[in-house]
Order: sequence, then structure tokens, then C-alpha cells
Amino acid sequence: MQAPGGPEEDTSGGFAFGGWQAPVMDEAVGAQVMAGIGRMDALLLGRRTYDIFAGYWPLQDQGDGPDTAIARTLNAVPKYVASRGRPELSWNGSQLLGPDLAAEIAALRDRHREVHVIGSVDFARTLVAEGLFDQLNLWVYPIVLGAGKRLFPDDGPPASLRLLEPAASTANGALLLRYGPTGEIPATGDMT
Repeated sequence: MQAPGGPEEDTSGGFAFGGWQAPVMDEAVGAQVMAGIGRMDALLLGRRTYDIFAGYWPLQDQGDGPDTAIARTLNAVPKYVASRGRPELSWNGSQLLGPDLAAEIAALRDRHREVHVIGSVDFARTLVAEGLFDQLNLWVYPIVLGAGKRLFPDDGPPASLRLLEPAASTANGALLLRYGPTGEIPATGDMT
């Protein structure tokens, strides 16, 4: 998950593959991304991703390209930010979440029909670990980096998921997998 958008996005840990997603993007990926953005009515971000987005998207809402359409949506929807600190949130419509994450997520579910988390690796890990998600949209690309931050770390909790719809594939070999939680730990068995 680390730094899909550009070389300088997140170089922590010596990550040298920033911008890895650009060469494997295609029209089908773009169409799925745009469809998701069109459905969202709120954005939920970790602090680092918020800072990146707040420095870019408010400046992209002129013209008629794909970035303009994304910018108009992201600039219009409420933005909720998870942070351990007290950051200044200058992007219009931004609000800091309180310390009780489970209660905050429950309130967002009551207030909005479709809240999206984009990027936000550390925050997404927390949501998965605490079971505070309804759907995971996992993109699998035909590359192996061998390094970088992952959604499911070695020390992450076990979880069982259910496939919500058939996988969608693209011409460049990307797969979109939509999973929901089962609320159960993985079962084990004997293959004999």
C-alpha cells in the first residue's frame, strides 16, 4: 500500500518504489475508482494522507479532466481525520475525530451512506484490527515490490472475510476484490 501515487509520497523505511501504481493503471481501474468516488458521501483519512490530499485536491477543481472531477467530489464531501495530535485542518469541510474511534465510526455510519478511506495505511490497519470496516476494496496488481507498508502486517489480527461480489479484472492484470468481515476468526482443519 505504500506510496502508490508518487516517488516522494512516503519514503519512510527507505521505500524506493514510490509511484508504483502509475505504470499499471488502465481505463478499467480508472472507471472503478471514479465509480467509487461518485458513490462516496464522506471521506475518512489518517493524518498523513489528509496532509497530502489537503495540499493537492483543493487546487485541482478547475478544468474538465479526471483530476477535476475527483477534486470536486473530494472538496465537497465532509472529511474526517484520525490523528493522535491536534492538527490544523485547513481543507474545507474537515473535522478531527475524537479519541473513541469505535463511537466515531458508529456515528459516521449513522450520518453517511458511504464513507471511504483512501490510502491511510496506518489508519486502515487500525480499522481492520478493530473490526471497524464494512467492506475492503482490495486492489491486487501484477507486481511484487518485496518491501513497503502492507495492510495486513505480520503482527496483525486473524480475520475471516467473505467475497461480496465476483472479482473484477483489468487488461493490465489488476484485480479488484471486495470483501466484507464475517466477524469470525479463521477456521482450521485437516486436508487429509
